[in-house]
Amino acid sequence: MSSSSDTHAPLARNTPSHTAKGTGNALRRVLGVPTLVLLGLVYMVPLTIFSTYGIVVELTGGRLSAAYAAALAVMLFTARSYGRMAKAFPFAGSAYTYVTKSFSPGLGFMAGWSLLLDYLLLPMINYLLIGIYLNAAFPAVPAWLFICASIVTITLLNIVGITAVTRSNYVVVGLQGLFIVLFVILACVSVAGSGRVDLLAPFTGVDGAEGFSPILAGAAILCLSYLGFDAISTFAEEAKNPQRSIPRAITITTVVAGLIFLGLAYISHLLLPVGTFSNPDSAAIEVVATAGGNLLVAFFTSAYIAGSLGSALTSQASVSRIIYSMGQSSVLPQVLGRLHPRWRTPVLPILLTSAVALLALVLDLVTVSSLISFGALVAFSAVNLSVIKHYFINQKERGLKGTINNLLLPGIGLVLTVWLWTSLSGLSFSLGLSWAGLGLAYLAFLTHGFRRPTPHLQLEDA
Repeated sequence: MSSSSDTHAPLARNTPSHTAKGTGNALRRVLGVPTLVLLGLVYMVPLTIFSTYGIVVELTGGRLSAAYAAALAVMLFTARSYGRMAKAFPFAGSAYTYVTKSFSPGLGFMAGWSLLLDYLLLPMINYLLIGIYLNAAFPAVPAWLFICASIVTITLLNIVGITAVTRSNYVVVGLQGLFIVLFVILACVSVAGSGRVDLLAPFTGVDGAEGFSPILAGAAILCLSYLGFDAISTFAEEAKNPQRSIPRAITITTVVAGLIFLGLAYISHLLLPVGTFSNPDSAAIEVVATAGGNLLVAFFTSAYIAGSLGSALTSQASVSRIIYSMGQSSVLPQVLGRLHPRWRTPVLPILLTSAVALLALVLDLVTVSSLISFGALVAFSAVNLSVIKHYFINQKERGLKGTINNLLLPGIGLVLTVWLWTSLSGLSFSLGLSWAGLGLAYLAFLTHGFRRPTPHLQLEDA
């Protein structure tokens, strides 16, 4: 890793994992681009379009494909900004690290606090879905038992180490990939045999559907499906050649996942047009049943549960790295910034995440999703701004190429993200602002009423 005073500073002065060899507290660099892409795809869950399929179809007036296309456009600009900042600061911590180094520790703390909200709650959504689906399949077993069993299993896998996580992911992605191939084949056969098909219907919607606002509202929900590229950035300290591999993996993951989402949404609409399913909440089951009957529904349930387990596994690993990074910098208690001497993993952050996940026993999907929407868009906006601040203002990388790369493109990402802000629900804002207020109060406590500086990572040359 090169030694410089600008965008490639690789060490943290007060961070044990960045000290000399032999300290025994360094994360292992074992992740290449293919594995990072795999982690991102598992985190996103390729079958995630079916979790909100009927709801977003109704919200957009049957233009789910258009909503996914709009979300992909927004996410491509933001993913590029994440890649740029990961190249500048290849450390665990994601938006927290980027904003801290580009702006200030105080703003970095608030960005990290918002991001922490997403990562703490994303595993919870997966546990909720696992409980719902398995309870439906086995009504005699209460949902809470499935939730608790999943939390214990995933916690143990994460403690064992990142290699165990990536090995499990091959099975998860393989199962979902097999289902997707089978579903697309059967769906195409069914659509071809149904007679005349309107190939533009997934974008034009039902009669009377007009205006871009419903599509934008749908995109604001669907952009959460792309949080996997953010998850990739949290593994920077375990990636081989992170300044190259992290940006590449982020771009590849966003494009591949976006095409999968868009393709599945398109073929699903052709298979079962809007207005023909009986219940929006169970529309995905009806779509799958139309393609392949009860046997395919059973396969779908298995693949979806496997995907939820894989996503929970990866998301818990991600948030533990964020907490680990904030513990190292004393933003959170320093005990959270230590690795287990045997497993070389941040055990205490993992256990803390598991404790928070137990709230899945009392919270519902609407509340959790609303909080995640707020936190995600805060992080996306902050990272786009960080590119402008770090490269264009601080490093003064301007000129024609610099202006395009460091001002225009991240500026477009910022505008598009703010555009999605306008479509958040009142619940999202009220809950999100409450969380932000709690973070501000904690920051005031941490800094003794803002009279002391906020603890943060101090980067220095190699």
